[in-house]
Amino acid sequence: MELIEAEYPKPGHVLLHLSDLHLVGGPGTLHGSVDSAARLHEICEQIIASRIRPEAIIFTGDLADKGELEAYKQLREMIEPLCASLGAKAIWAMGNHDNRANFRSAFADASAASKPQDPVDRSYFVNGLRIITLDTTVPGHHHGELSESQLEWLASELATPAPDGTILALHHPPVPCVQDLAVLVELRGQAALAAVVRNTDVRTILGGHLHYSTTASFAGIPVSVASATCYTQDLAVRAGGQRGRDGAQSYNMIHVYEHTIVHSVVPMSGGVTVGEPLDAAEVQRRLAAAGIRIPHESRVGAHTSPGTHTSSLPLVSPGGAASPGGLISPRVP
Repeated sequence: MELIEAEYPKPGHVLLHLSDLHLVGGPGTLHGSVDSAARLHEICEQIIASRIRPEAIIFTGDLADKGELEAYKQLREMIEPLCASLGAKAIWAMGNHDNRANFRSAFADASAASKPQDPVDRSYFVNGLRIITLDTTVPGHHHGELSESQLEWLASELATPAPDGTILALHHPPVPCVQDLAVLVELRGQAALAAVVRNTDVRTILGGHLHYSTTASFAGIPVSVASATCYTQDLAVRAGGQRGRDGAQSYNMIHVYEHTIVHSVVPMSGGVTVGEPLDAAEVQRRLAAAGIRIPHESRVGAHTSPGTHTSSLPLVSPGGAASPGGLISPRVP
């Protein structure tokens, strides 16, 4: 039988995107009704059971509901074993409910060389893919902003393209708010950010904050907003209103290909099975029987520059040392 090759190879990178965990630093529940730790634990168990092997798990803020140190310690106790079992790197962005100093106390290895109240801005390399986190928080407020120095740092990072391009992760997404009340807490000064990221190697922007999944574009770049793991916004509420609900929690899978990135919403487990469930072995058997082959050769993930098929760029951050798969030093004000 002559094999038919699938239109796309296996992805060069697989990532997970979680947002808005809102853990509480004590025995109580979130808003007196939601056990946010239990919801996160259920999602972690779902990820493990799926046997997916992401290279990194990106958290786009509101890790703790009130920024309490105990909440961050609880988060570390939950996420470190998860990442260790998956062989994944944890990548953190701050949200408006977070406390920079308390986060740094619990995650000292994720925020070295920074002062306690400095923005948590970092540049990571994951097997040729650069992931930059920007801290859009304004301490004491819930809207988002980026300072001139942050934008200058971002521009300096993006001045050198990454082998597989860049993913920008922040809490306040640069997208229109479809719920009127949300404009109170949107990212302000977005034109300045657009001027920095336009025509760079940023391939997608990740955000959270809204408690529902949505997509848009910004400065010609696709934006993907992950919903929350704690509670979500009900977009079917009567027009003009707003209603939070303990339901529809989810996270996102990210599959990075040479010329595109696919974002997939993964709801919390549940529902009655429809049709015949198939395991991986049966899927492969049926593909083979149909004469279909999915190539494994993906140029992305082999340290190639997007669209150029070359590997001439070293894995370095401007002014930093080469880092084939590790953490680049954070922005130092």
